[in-house]
Amino acid sequence: MDITYPCGREVVEAVLPHRDPFVWVSRVVSCEPGESIVAELDVNEDLPLFQGHFPGHPVFPGVLLMEALAQAACFCILVGRGSEGSIGFFTGIDGAKFRHQVLPGDTVRLEATIVKSSSRMCVAEVRACVGEDVAATATQKYVLAKAEA
Repeated sequence: MDITYPCGREVVEAVLPHRDPFVWVSRVVSCEPGESIVAELDVNEDLPLFQGHFPGHPVFPGVLLMEALAQAACFCILVGRGSEGSIGFFTGIDGAKFRHQVLPGDTVRLEATIVKSSSRMCVAEVRACVGEDVAATATQKYVLAKAEA
């Protein structure tokens, strides 16, 4: 697939198997396929999850921030291999730190650097930022599998 960056959600959905309501990458700003990526997530104020997390003080859940980072990293991996149609499954999240709350209306910069990649396993150092504030960091591990139709 020949991709020009930045690219929007239609390209993200051409590479990743995720669909609404579980696509957590709004656009890819830049990507060195198989090496690194910078993507963004626009945190929509109308997401139903804010009705319960937390009423009166809505915060984007850390677990979904980790998922957004994984989706960005897997986009980078899959494009690098020409493996569109595959799925990256979590096998681990090491050293996760949450340092800044992500709020409705924020745009989160999703950064990933692929530090290890074999035929089935990949490891990425990931970081999420809101403006200059680091919201979360972790080392994520994935196994790649072909998506079943």
